[in-house]
Amino acid sequence: MIRDLKIAKQEQDIGFYAGFVGATYFLARTFSSVPWGIFADKYGRKPCIVISILSVVVFNTLFGLSTSYWMAIVTRGLLGLLCGILGPIKAYATEVCRKEHQALGISLVTSSRAIALVIGPAIGGFLAQPAEKYPNLFSKESIFGRFPYFLPSFVISILAAGSCIACIWLPETLHFHDDEKVEAIDALEAQVIDSKLEGGKAKEDSDTSTKNLLRNWQLMSAVILYCIFCLHDTAYLETFSLWAVSSRKFRGLSLTSQDVGTVLAVSGVGVLVYQLAVYPFLVKYFGAIRPLRPAAVLSILLLITYPFMANLQETELKILINIASLLKNVFSATITTACNILQNTAVAQEQRGVANGISVTLMSLFKGVAPAAAGILFSWAQKHMTGLFLPGDQILFLMINMVSIIGLLLTFKPFFNMSSALRRS
Repeated sequence: MIRDLKIAKQEQDIGFYAGFVGATYFLARTFSSVPWGIFADKYGRKPCIVISILSVVVFNTLFGLSTSYWMAIVTRGLLGLLCGILGPIKAYATEVCRKEHQALGISLVTSSRAIALVIGPAIGGFLAQPAEKYPNLFSKESIFGRFPYFLPSFVISILAAGSCIACIWLPETLHFHDDEKVEAIDALEAQVIDSKLEGGKAKEDSDTSTKNLLRNWQLMSAVILYCIFCLHDTAYLETFSLWAVSSRKFRGLSLTSQDVGTVLAVSGVGVLVYQLAVYPFLVKYFGAIRPLRPAAVLSILLLITYPFMANLQETELKILINIASLLKNVFSATITTACNILQNTAVAQEQRGVANGISVTLMSLFKGVAPAAAGILFSWAQKHMTGLFLPGDQILFLMINMVSIIGLLLTFKPFFNMSSALRRS
């Protein structure tokens, strides 16, 4: 899309401009996440979810109709500003489940987002430029020919509209009236209060103010970990598609957009199967928090192999890149699920909307930096393939890996107390 908008003067600059389109959504969400969290705590999770989905229907459609680079920037920014679903939906997933099922509830939210982040680009890969790919179905004079990126956006908007209709049957969780659910929530809140007892002295109970939440180190350490791993994941996703379609002369994979769409679709289905069939057993035997570190280590080792895939050809390349992408998304889903559970068990129910708002605000700031930084780094790497101590593509993936290494190191004391987190969860 950036190439067709003709904002980039040369091929190596496409990643630079693409990064800012990706960053706009997250930077706009930085300013609106806490207000959305306060709204969800005051008026309920359901209204916030419905309004957010409606904003997707409107502004995602307008994004597909963009005729200039700046129109694309503005529509993505407005979508980020008005889509406040992420914080409330994580609070909702915790509240709608009993304690023994909370890990699965959070993991389903995480996996649904992971699937969306791979199925969404897959829809783009198959449906973008339909008049060129499917000339028998779409003419160049039709709206889909004049706006080559409208069809994938329109399909996603239809899916969002369906989700909005499904919200009719979505129960509100902010005020429970079922005794069994009340008991489950009371038990969870009692557990949170007990976890605040240190050295025989009870800390003061937190109220709903953002100031007191910012002083809650159990919450803030979990949020910072979550932000760092989100920075890594977003930079990886931004880089992967650009690297996969770039030419062999830049040590890319020279895949088509359809090939990339297939890889991302396979990863999405694989993550869904993992979360539904494998992850519950993992939680049963090891808990939701303990797999965080092994998943981070395996993710780091896997990403080291990516630059060497440029040496592969045809069938072996497609097989290995599908396996690598699937494993990478499985590890990411495991890590983000653990971080989300840590955040939601660190506060009481009436604080979860604001707490997740703080989390999404900081995470959006990190995710806003990630695409822009990844795009700039990708363009730099393609211009410096030789003459350095490592080829540009290896430096690119090394820098992305460094973020994950920092996150792994922060899971240890004195920054983070894993033993205390395991007791709370």
